[in-house]
Amino acid sequence: MQERPNAVTLRGTPFTLLGPELKVGDPAPDFRLMNTSLQPVTLKDFAGKIKILSSVPSLDTDVCSRETQKFNQLAAQMGDDVVVLTVSMDLPFAQNRWCGAHGVDRVITLSDYLDHSFGLNYGVRIKELGLLARVVFIVDRQDVLRYVQRVPEITQEPDYEDVLRALKGIQKA
Repeated sequence: MQERPNAVTLRGTPFTLLGPELKVGDPAPDFRLMNTSLQPVTLKDFAGKIKILSSVPSLDTDVCSRETQKFNQLAAQMGDDVVVLTVSMDLPFAQNRWCGAHGVDRVITLSDYLDHSFGLNYGVRIKELGLLARVVFIVDRQDVLRYVQRVPEITQEPDYEDVLRALKGIQKA
């Protein structure tokens, strides 16, 4: 398993990411995640859609909560050809509770707790913590990575405007 030391920080402390450093143009790796109904979900379940994959450490933290709520608001403007998936290590029960408590109904929350295939295949699993790093990927309709935003300091939110600019470019292509 590839290790990338000092790839992200948490309050200034460096951490190692496990898995490859994916780049724009790479084929999107498959994954097996669990939805809030405890059903397995793979990349193929979103075939033909543009997929925004928002990897976060835990919905029960302020930054992850704000990020997921922001993507939920933005999803209303993105069109029917786009699906927003937030992936964390939170258990599906906790994700379901969190979505209900925060009115999140446009973002699909998925859990990587079972086999860690998303974290390892997308290179976002934090070795020392067992959590996922904060990264936003956009995968096109042909399952090719078209955008990657790694947030170097986990306590910071992503640049939403940059994500939206990239999405508009992908939708026009």
